[in-house]
Amino acid sequence: MRAMDAHTNDRKPDLTKCDILIDGSWQPSLEGRTIPAASPSDGEVFSYIQDSDSPDIDAAVSAARRAFEDGPWARMSATERGRLLLKSAQIVADQSEELAALEAQDTGKPMTQARNDISAAMRYLEYYGGAADKVHGETIPFLPTHGVQTIREPLGVTAHITPWNYPAQMFGRTLAPALAMGNAVVLKPAEDACMTPLRLAAILQQAGFPPGSLNVVTGAGETAGAALSRHPGIDFVSFTGSPEVGSAVQAAAAANHVACTLELGGKSPQIVFDDCNLDDAVPAIVNAIIQNSGQTCSAGSRVLVQNQAFDRIVDELAARFCKLVAAPHYEDRDLGPLISDRQLRRVHRYLDASENPDPVAQGVVASSAPPGGHYVAPTLYAPVDQALAIAHEEVFGPVLCCMPFETEEEAIRIANGTDYGLVSAVWTRDGGR
Repeated sequence: MRAMDAHTNDRKPDLTKCDILIDGSWQPSLEGRTIPAASPSDGEVFSYIQDSDSPDIDAAVSAARRAFEDGPWARMSATERGRLLLKSAQIVADQSEELAALEAQDTGKPMTQARNDISAAMRYLEYYGGAADKVHGETIPFLPTHGVQTIREPLGVTAHITPWNYPAQMFGRTLAPALAMGNAVVLKPAEDACMTPLRLAAILQQAGFPPGSLNVVTGAGETAGAALSRHPGIDFVSFTGSPEVGSAVQAAAAANHVACTLELGGKSPQIVFDDCNLDDAVPAIVNAIIQNSGQTCSAGSRVLVQNQAFDRIVDELAARFCKLVAAPHYEDRDLGPLISDRQLRRVHRYLDASENPDPVAQGVVASSAPPGGHYVAPTLYAPVDQALAIAHEEVFGPVLCCMPFETEEEAIRIANGTDYGLVSAVWTRDGGR
């Protein structure tokens, strides 16, 4: 189907090709089911993706296995693999504006951020393209009459289940290193955001990646994703998403004695001491929670502020929050909509909790926002008891909680007082901290 968009200023990518990629061929799923792709900005369906299931996963894994063991991919040198990634990076750079428009329409993120995400995807391809032939083994001294040599080899067929919040970036981040090392890959992007992964796969195919080296199968997580994570033909699984699904993926992989890499969310603290530079800290703190409408595992969703600076920091943050505007992707404002109605309901469950304090400040949803979009106003709470759900659970929305502390020890205790551990920041002029 062709893109449907009433806004003539939008770049309209050709979305007629939304099949799955198996063994170098674009094809519909074997059972012929599809899933509508709707823009979070207005809720309108603009295309359809294939709703794949176990037979499609079987075909993709088999194609990857053939490519890894017998095909041109198996015989390709590291230098040649690197050149293909570098060529892919250049094509992404050449098509960056079209890709950014596609990313923005599919995820709802403002165009500026979508452009940054496409640039990041390009850099992953570029970086690992340059690194492909520079991963060496070792020669290890052992005995006067014996030598020991280590050789680094690809794992085999790797599975990649990527999230909806950064589809283009995650394509580059997870597939580029796997391909650089000579693995054959099967990618299952999140069903809420498949457009840029499909387009990027077509670019890699255009660059010359041989059939079977890269396979992309779209579909629901509970069917296609589950079938991929438990498939006996997979040698490694990479998953980014919720802790609940990550546990299921890990258990499925463990049944086949397959290792996996998991990134499962965060409740990341920003620790602000009273000697910090406010001009540096405040804009960064705000940006860290509104980027991608807070739908970021590394979002700085907790701000721990030393008592002496608490009121001053909160006032500065509140002044900025009051000016924030959530709007459709094509308006390129501070933040866009949430990815789906399901995610909107999730965020509102946190915002509407009766135990919450009153918000200190809120942004606004633009009057131009279409009624079918999934918008939420960015919200600032202060002070917040760390026992509240909004203070220790991952909201995955533009919700910022401020908590006071007195000493470094107390700051560390509060910072570590969640089930998450991903990133953190410390704002101070004292390098010793």
